[in-house]
Amino acid sequence: MMNRVVLVGRLTKDPDLRYTPNGVPVASFTLAVNRTFTNQQGEREADFINCVIWRKPAENVANFLKKGSLAGVDGRIQTRSYEGQDGKRVYVTEVQAESVQFLEPKNSSGGRGDNTNYGGPRDQDSPFGNNNNQNQRQDNRNQGGYTRVDQDPFANDGQIDISDDDLPF
Repeated sequence: MMNRVVLVGRLTKDPDLRYTPNGVPVASFTLAVNRTFTNQQGEREADFINCVIWRKPAENVANFLKKGSLAGVDGRIQTRSYEGQDGKRVYVTEVQAESVQFLEPKNSSGGRGDNTNYGGPRDQDSPFGNNNNQNQRQDNRNQGGYTRVDQDPFANDGQIDISDDDLPF
């Protein structure tokens, strides 16, 4: 049997972090995932998928992801049920995330319409491993031939010097 889900999408609102009675952190969030096709009107639709993550990764998600953040989720689908207030059985299907990848740099607006850092004053705890001072130092020095994700490698003149030894064929 196999039950594996891999999703990439944007959060529809800030994650909701809660704690179980035993103190275990659990975060829930909804991921908007675009469909690969368009409808009859030529519009691209999205699916809104409920996700849950537990323990330390739940706290990281709550601290570093916000509404509009681009995230990758790896997990499994799980269905649970509970008795609703009206006494009827309610079924819920959600993704139990085993890992969540933060797919944008912390300074990226990511469709959120602002330029807020994920980490805020606790920048040193950022899952990206850099704080603002380190980013500034890295910007100001030669990066050893590597290009940061948010920089255009063709910005200068559109050409790259590459030797035949570097080609894969």
